[in-house]
Amino acid sequence: MLEALVVSGCIVDLILGLIAVEVLIVSWMARGRQSGLGGVDVLVNALAGVGILLALRTALSGGSWSSVAAWLGCALVAHFADLVRRWRRPGR
Repeated sequence: MLEALVVSGCIVDLILGLIAVEVLIVSWMARGRQSGLGGVDVLVNALAGVGILLALRTALSGGSWSSVAAWLGCALVAHFADLVRRWRRPGR
């Protein structure tokens, strides 16, 4: 069963669902707080991982190398956006 989930790429769909739940929970917990991560911070951070997961799903499902590269490029952009947001945060 697990092998079929991995080979088909459906395992990635499950992980993406868990990431969506994580983003919602962390954003909900962070609302109203002055410190910690805000909703946008959590989302930008998660998008980097989502890009890598979508590249993996594309590769597992037989997608083209250019699609894999495009998803990895999206992950890189999200990662840089996350770094810029953290770098510009006051008090650092």
